[in-house]
Amino acid sequence: MRSTWNGAFTTRLAEHYDRRSEERLIAQAANAGPVQSLTKRELARQSLTIYPRPHRRVKAGMRFGPEALRVDALLMRSTPTAAGIEFKAQDQVYRC
Repeated sequence: MRSTWNGAFTTRLAEHYDRRSEERLIAQAANAGPVQSLTKRELARQSLTIYPRPHRRVKAGMRFGPEALRVDALLMRSTPTAAGIEFKAQDQVYRC
């Protein structure tokens, strides 16, 4: 018979290792090239909403040079077709 505490501990431990693995993937991808964002010209064509505090957590597709991956991020700003996010990996903050 499993105790509730042990199950919760195992779940938290799995989440911890998932985050560590994701951070390693982000760090490797960051070495492949700079993070790519929309240009000012692309943003000027749409209305932009800037959130004074991070709006919510999101899963976002990111591109570092040729490397594409999904990250857990905070939604910082948005347009009808794009989002500005912030995420952290291995003590480095990325914004795009």
